Amino acid sequence: MSSGAADFEALLREALTPVDPPADLKKRLELTLVNLTELAQEELEAWELKSMRNPRNWVRPAAAAVIGASAGTALVVLRVRSRHRARKQQSGSLLELAERTVQDIAEEARRILPDR
Repeated sequence: MSSGAADFEALLREALTPVDPPADLKKRLELTLVNLTELAQEELEAWELKSMRNPRNWVRPAAAAVIGASAGTALVVLRVRSRHRARKQQSGSLLELAERTVQDIAEEARRILPDR
């Protein structure tokens, strides 16, 4: 029975070996989030107020708003998180790090939101 347990342990060790993500994963994820955000913005710009009288027409704009907000938020988090280590080294205290992070979040949100 001990050989069966050893085999099971070896299989388990092999299955749980850490796997590095692809090198271009961050770029692909960021590109996908940018595309989703842009598509949602285009969809929201295309709908007409007069067609909103019928509740059946609310689904597409509502879905576009949810998808756009989710993808935009994820994009901001991804970009801010990627610069966290540099901000941490530049900051002298926890309060300064928090201030820099909030400023970075605001800058990224301004970049993503359309100019209106």
